[in-house]
Amino acid sequence: MSYKNLAEFIALLETNNDLRRISAPVDPELEITEIASRVMKSPNGGPALLFENVKGSSLPLLINALGSKARMCQALSVNDFSEIASRLETLIQPELPATFMGKVKKLPQLAQLASFAPKTVKNAPCQQIQYQGSDVDLNMLPILKCWPLDGGRYITFAGIYTQHRDTCARNVGMYRMQQLDSQHCAAHWQVHHDGAAHFRSYAAHNEKMPVALAFGGDPALSYAASAPLPPNMDEIAFAGFLRKKPVELVNCLTCDLQVPAQAEIIIEGYVDPQDLVSEGPFGDHTGYYSMPEMYPRFTATAITMRENPIYPATIVGIPPMEDYYMGLATERIFLPAVRMFLPEVIDYHLPAFGVFHNYCFVSIDKQYPYHARKVMHALWGMGQLMFSKFIVVLDADVNVQNIDEVMFRLGANVDPRRDTVIVDGPVDALDHAAPHLCAGSKMGIDATRKIPGEGPQRPWPPIIQMPKEIKNLVDNRWTEYNI
Repeated sequence: MSYKNLAEFIALLETNNDLRRISAPVDPELEITEIASRVMKSPNGGPALLFENVKGSSLPLLINALGSKARMCQALSVNDFSEIASRLETLIQPELPATFMGKVKKLPQLAQLASFAPKTVKNAPCQQIQYQGSDVDLNMLPILKCWPLDGGRYITFAGIYTQHRDTCARNVGMYRMQQLDSQHCAAHWQVHHDGAAHFRSYAAHNEKMPVALAFGGDPALSYAASAPLPPNMDEIAFAGFLRKKPVELVNCLTCDLQVPAQAEIIIEGYVDPQDLVSEGPFGDHTGYYSMPEMYPRFTATAITMRENPIYPATIVGIPPMEDYYMGLATERIFLPAVRMFLPEVIDYHLPAFGVFHNYCFVSIDKQYPYHARKVMHALWGMGQLMFSKFIVVLDADVNVQNIDEVMFRLGANVDPRRDTVIVDGPVDALDHAAPHLCAGSKMGIDATRKIPGEGPQRPWPPIIQMPKEIKNLVDNRWTEYNI
């Protein structure tokens, strides 16, 4: 199933006793963050929270809506992320029929792909209430100040809609926005992301770039905005693929962009490449503050919303937080995309403590000397995996989801001089340890068993393993032992 709007998803969470309504008055400055952070760090991510009485705003605030594996799966209408991974694998690595009739039978599948493209509507719930001109006031929204040293209040869970000036390619990213006053924000997008590329396309002509912020709608939209899609792949079409149903879009009132018709709230406006402001600090998902940098000022030209809207938000900080479960979905869903370029990859894992880019553990079907190094360099050339600071390559029989097993093999199989490689390249803009902004070094570690051709070595000993038949025997007789 797909969700028509955010209210449908909230209703499901409430039916499943997976949402808590908080009627007590709460402050959007720090208090909500402290409450949500404690819940997010509870076992399995805790429940979703709906704050119904936020000081300074008449709008309720939803947070931690995607903050568990179960809710993330429900948001994407699957029992397990592998279901989407299998669909994606069929899409990117289709089995081409050999016969004419086979090709004919394939036509409905191809037609189904086309049916995921977004559809434009004339009337939309997200425009039931409209504010333009001097009536635009960002203060009506319960925008959070998350952490004590933050430079101000931050919009944290909106899809940021932009369009390339020349190609008209759309991008939807989940970038933060720092509120400056009632009609202005500091727009933040890292230099490597498509939103920044779109901004550069306008800056090259010294033209203002239209920008729209969309809150809510089907939660598949929120996930799609965070997903590491290839450049120029439409996040709205991807959301349609996830929900198996097209996303309805409506034209903005004051700028030349389209936004989800079923969203809760829309903020329309523009950024001027000649008008840069200081943005930050911001308590980030790395567990540290990202420090002030110059970014364009966003001017809001309209705010539209549905009747009785809900304001979605999130917080980031020392993991685990809500974004961990969104990252977990990405890790599982995009495994087929990694395998398309690297078929030797068995599995990979981006552990929570690595905050998405510090660690990547990958198991491979090793076939030849220095195979592990080939995989490291390939991953550093693949989308956002280029930010991986430490890539650890392991053998096919290692469960990379088991951190203890990974660390055991890392300690047992690695000679530091022989098995490590250090390279220079782009790093995440949030990596404060890097010597330069967005540029630094990365390390690859070959924790596979070494084979002839990989340098001087002593004979490689076998690992201690019990035969499978003995394990099965003991499993079947376990109750007899009375242990």
